Amino acid sequence: MNKQISYLQSINTALRECLKNDERIVVIGEDLRDPYGGAFKVTKGLSTQFPDRVLNTPISEASITGLATGLALRGFRPILEIMFGDFLTLCADQIINHASKFHWMYNQQVEVPLLIRTPMGGGRGYGPTHSQCMEKLFFGVPGLKIIAPSIYHNPGELLKNSLGAKEPTLFIEHKLSYPKILKLKNGDYAKGLSVKRSSDRFETVFISNCNFKNPDVTIISYGYMVEIAEELLLEMSDFEVNIDIVAPSLIKPVLTQEILNSLQSSGRLIIVEEGTLTNGWGAEISSLVAEKGFNYLKSPIKRVAALDLPIANTKTLEDEILPDKENIKQAILEVIE
Repeated sequence: MNKQISYLQSINTALRECLKNDERIVVIGEDLRDPYGGAFKVTKGLSTQFPDRVLNTPISEASITGLATGLALRGFRPILEIMFGDFLTLCADQIINHASKFHWMYNQQVEVPLLIRTPMGGGRGYGPTHSQCMEKLFFGVPGLKIIAPSIYHNPGELLKNSLGAKEPTLFIEHKLSYPKILKLKNGDYAKGLSVKRSSDRFETVFISNCNFKNPDVTIISYGYMVEIAEELLLEMSDFEVNIDIVAPSLIKPVLTQEILNSLQSSGRLIIVEEGTLTNGWGAEISSLVAEKGFNYLKSPIKRVAALDLPIANTKTLEDEILPDKENIKQAILEVIE
């Protein structure tokens, strides 16, 4: 793709193509139809073109998740939008005790190809109930896949690839990424950054300030925090530390080997996530690395994450709670001491 396209446009275009090409697909959620087009305008224009398959629902996340699960069981390919990721707590029973289990409960005779899209994250001053990264609540749920693209991925392509799954999938979109232009080019970037990507359907992107030669530090991150880590690399262009960023789009299950390949050279690992620190994604990766790559480590693993606090309403407090470039830089300095 050579044409510049934003994160939001990529998803909107993919939804349009999916609706056009597969009559089994229905898009449901709260306030999706035109002229509103969803809280973040991701579905804008779709109901005008597909009035019978882009549907507004009541404000009841538990019931609409149950409805979407039922549609999936009956052969549809439902795409459910939950307006804010924080509201996944209201969907949890339907996801954990129903959608993710039916394939096993009915002896593999049914599939639940349900895709749940939802925006996550802070940075917009929406306060403690509309700014969280809640995906950590679902990391331990068997039978559930979680995808979280960054602007280095093509979220629309990942969405289309996710529709081929037999199991339910959470598709995490960050609010701050929606207006950003995607960075989809391989090869050299500005100020010496190099980019390459895996060829599988849920691609992992690798970003390096040393052309992937003898890294001193491996950073693994996903979603919006990949942008923060990349910005730090640009600012540290004169700082003589070679850094690899490993940015998976598939965050559950974790593709451990891609981390170990970089860690085998660097010996130093920093895990960056926007969710709260305790029992988070970083804790799971740390455990996997301790099991499979402990001998590679030259220093203790560092985790960078939000403080274990609710997200504040005020901008100054929100900034204090959420992880930022300075937190990542401090972690880098600590592991190379």
